Amino acid sequence: MSEELVTCELTCSSSAREPPGASPRTESTNMDREQPIFSVLSVGAKDRTAAAAAEGDTALKSSGGGGGLGAASPSATSDTESGIFSGECELCVEHESELDWFCGTEQKLICSHCAIVGPCHGHTVTPLATRVSAIRNEMVDVCEKMQLQALRMERFINQTLIVKEQKLQASASRAREHVLAQVSAAREALEEEEQRLLEEVQREEERVEQCLLTQRAHWSQALVNLSQTRSRLVHTLTHTPDAQLVTSVQDIVERVEEAEGVGEPCDTEQLNLNPGCSDSKLLRGLWATAVLLGPNAHGSSCLKFDGRTVSPLLSLSEDSCTLTFLTKKTRQSPLYDPARFDCWPNALGSLSVSSGTHSWMVDVGQCGAFKVGVCYASLERKGSGNNARLGYNTQSWVLSRYDGDYSFCHAGQKVPLQVVRTPKRIGVLLDWPSQTLLFYEPDSCTLLHCITQHFTAPLLLACAVTDRSITIVH
Repeated sequence: MSEELVTCELTCSSSAREPPGASPRTESTNMDREQPIFSVLSVGAKDRTAAAAAEGDTALKSSGGGGGLGAASPSATSDTESGIFSGECELCVEHESELDWFCGTEQKLICSHCAIVGPCHGHTVTPLATRVSAIRNEMVDVCEKMQLQALRMERFINQTLIVKEQKLQASASRAREHVLAQVSAAREALEEEEQRLLEEVQREEERVEQCLLTQRAHWSQALVNLSQTRSRLVHTLTHTPDAQLVTSVQDIVERVEEAEGVGEPCDTEQLNLNPGCSDSKLLRGLWATAVLLGPNAHGSSCLKFDGRTVSPLLSLSEDSCTLTFLTKKTRQSPLYDPARFDCWPNALGSLSVSSGTHSWMVDVGQCGAFKVGVCYASLERKGSGNNARLGYNTQSWVLSRYDGDYSFCHAGQKVPLQVVRTPKRIGVLLDWPSQTLLFYEPDSCTLLHCITQHFTAPLLLACAVTDRSITIVH
């Protein structure tokens, strides 16, 4: 097959080929609007296949009657029906008959006498028209698949990458707003931090932008290569003589394999802005102050204690907001509930959190022994072991006061806290997007403790008290 192919028109006209001397037409850039050649070729190919099959049956029957395969001579099939271009038929050197059969065993063109009494007797032979029709049908299928692949690439370039670019701009804008909102709480002390973070966001944005540009360039070139290969195959399909087409199958296969090696486009995390580029430990404390004390605090007026979880060592107020430690004389045995703590003086909040930013305020008053924090809903409720004890397992994070000392407790590990003055209220701030948990003393604007933890399930407010009362403050 000749390597010097020109791009052909993908729409079918009434004539089989361009008149001599006519300039080659280029493919339309909008494949959705043009009439695909595949529908025309498929119909023609199917007709030719049926006709050729009928001819083959007739020829074989004739051979049984003594007429031989020569009965399927050129007079039985016109050039148009067989797909053979007129004036291009070759003759067998040995029998001087038309080469209108194809030997599958030796992969060559033969005449009917070669198949009956010649060197190809007993081989697998097929009428040339049938063989050509089969090859054309396969090429039609391949070209249709390549057209669909090209459309998917165009869609990825024109839709996915553009949407990604729009999301990038939106993500970068939100990151800037996030940084500026935090810095505004104490701009004088944080000017250098502000500049550093903005530059980090800018670098991250440029990185993603470069990734998008690289992806766009790569897939655009891949689309061009695929379109060129497809155009060459279509040109071969529509302009190559049958005899040359049959003997050029290997070249066609190599072009198809080259096109298939391009691969399919896919979305990756490298095309997204890293949200961590706007994170700053320095900003957390000031941001927590603004959230807890500002007019737009993220506290929930609906938060209460879930009565089903309240330990029999505690009593719950009518408004479900106050827990009071009971003496032995006043304790009662409530009905069994699988959600209730039966040994430790614990209770959980009624609302779970798995997104956004939330804060709770707990009034501890004169209470000398309490725990305030969060836990997973899967925390063990029964027994006196550590699995149900707040702060002594991997499912709970609490700030604890006992015997005048404050500490942060998680998984049985205690972190001592230096508290200058005894807090009357404890603020809990949970920022799910940044996986940050803060404990705060709102009256003195003091950050008591802060952790960044990868939370794997929704969280609930968790409290325990063994002295007096604590109350959720709205």
